[in-house]
Amino acid sequence: MLSLLFLILYIPAVMSSSSQMAGIFPQDPALPIGSTLTATCSVSPDLGLHASSLFWSLNGRRLPSSSYSVLSPTALSVTLPGLPASRQRSGDNLVCHNHGGHVLAGSCLYIGMPPVKPVNLTCWSRNIKDLTCRWAPGGQGETFIKTKYTLKYKLRWYGRERECEEYNAAQPYSCYIPRDLALFTPYEIWVEATNQLGSATSDVITLDILDVVTTDPPSAVSVSRVGDLEDHLSVRWKSPPALKDFLFQAKYQIRYRLEDNSDWKVMDDVGNQTSCRLAGLRPGTVYFVQVRCNPVGIYGSRRAGIWSEWSHPTAASTPHSERALSGSCDSKSGDSNSTLRRELKQFFGWVRNHAYGCGGMSIKLYDQWRVWMQKSHKTRNQVLQGDKS
Repeated sequence: MLSLLFLILYIPAVMSSSSQMAGIFPQDPALPIGSTLTATCSVSPDLGLHASSLFWSLNGRRLPSSSYSVLSPTALSVTLPGLPASRQRSGDNLVCHNHGGHVLAGSCLYIGMPPVKPVNLTCWSRNIKDLTCRWAPGGQGETFIKTKYTLKYKLRWYGRERECEEYNAAQPYSCYIPRDLALFTPYEIWVEATNQLGSATSDVITLDILDVVTTDPPSAVSVSRVGDLEDHLSVRWKSPPALKDFLFQAKYQIRYRLEDNSDWKVMDDVGNQTSCRLAGLRPGTVYFVQVRCNPVGIYGSRRAGIWSEWSHPTAASTPHSERALSGSCDSKSGDSNSTLRRELKQFFGWVRNHAYGCGGMSIKLYDQWRVWMQKSHKTRNQVLQGDKS
């Protein structure tokens, strides 16, 4: 029983000591792509192994003996010319085995490229108190070995250098600063990229938090018909709730497209109103509409903010053209309605040429025109009735 216990205790000790009696030099090297590496496996004479009985493997595949050199009875080298990029960021596995295939020693090879200067660094704040930054790796973006990107920032004229800590694994080239940011004071922000082959630093950008504010998309977007007007749709929405307590004005953009078309038409002159009337549309057609917001003048900032994401698409259809309907009970009434539609189209053609967009002038003119036409049409009917009597 005692001898069995002695064996149990002794075997791990032997295995531990034997694993330390062989080694590979260099250990875990980092090399540029295309380099040539000569590695040496040295074993202790106590193991009773001759170098000629050893062999090498790389990522589980045995290397040809033609690449070996017996340097001494206890040392075997291997030469690997023109090394390709590492297959995995954790490194390629170079292993020295005894004649039975057991592992004597191992080394990780990191074959890649030094980082290139990060580019396209941009930042935005969603609620004035936080900051999110995103960038792109320089060059082709692939170093083939683990590369660490660190976002750093500091107040422009004073303050200590700080590092962003909240990185998003789903978006590897971004970082989130949730708190402790100063307003009315510019920041200097940059990104440092480092790996085992070198380092690189992006250009430094300078910004004030108030100048890079964005919002959530406008909410409660609705699209509806404008009576029986066959080429109009009315769009309404609510301002983003997140910034309603701050001193700012919002300007909006609208874009819309046909149901069977992927090309969007953008209207830039919506201004700061929360409704708009789209004119000149195709009758009997489904349209998809989206709205986005840009905060302007937050706490007196002179610069426009950053456009929000577009709202979710909202769909509505314009009425079908009455000209496509067959049959009529009153030919004179039909002629009168046809004339009215023709005059309206002529009017809105003029509005689009002289007052394009969602400006208040075009809506006001339309309302005045509609009242005038209704009065004119009513007077004309009264005259006709008087003649008949």
